[in-house]
Amino acid sequence: MISPYSYKIITITTVIFLILLVLNIFVSNPVVIVVTVIAGFIFLFNFYFFRDPQRAVPQVDNIILSPADGKIIKIDEIDEPLYFKEKTWMVSIFMSVFSVHVNRIPLAGKIEYLDYQVGKFLAAFDHKASQDNEQSIIGITNGNQKVLFKQIAGVIARRIVYDVQKGQEVKLGDRFGLIHYGSRVDIFLPLDTQIKVKLNDKVTSGETIIGEF
Repeated sequence: MISPYSYKIITITTVIFLILLVLNIFVSNPVVIVVTVIAGFIFLFNFYFFRDPQRAVPQVDNIILSPADGKIIKIDEIDEPLYFKEKTWMVSIFMSVFSVHVNRIPLAGKIEYLDYQVGKFLAAFDHKASQDNEQSIIGITNGNQKVLFKQIAGVIARRIVYDVQKGQEVKLGDRFGLIHYGSRVDIFLPLDTQIKVKLNDKVTSGETIIGEF
């Protein structure tokens, strides 16, 4: 299954590749051939990159699921000034270009906080990226618990897609967006949360339990 969030970019790369193929019929030029091969690689890679596999979402109360596929690169206590406005856990997930990039809702509830920060495009594994890079910022509450998470752009990933609105009710494990071509997602949790992952763990969006309230 291909993510619907990718239809536009797949259409564009397909058109470019087809134009180059036609151009090769009429123009015999090594440069055109090389460009066509590169465009063909990108065309094929997009079908792999924008894959959207089904996930078995755990039907368990009081859990926070991973919003992204990738590797845990940071677990720390920090002051979170935007939504919690107090000290929280921060769990950072690095998404390589080989990760599934569809993001999923980590907690069922209502979107209470929503913002978009224009910023830099530092490498996603650089921890300064959490503050400085371009990012969406989404806070969810279910009345008793809440979480905050960020989709963070990287050096290559310069397009963030999020399909939610403030006040919207969301379900655990639902798809809500995507980051193009490798990036990072940070999730912020109350300090009384039991963290269920450790550094360098591989996590799967919509399946891996990040923590329990």
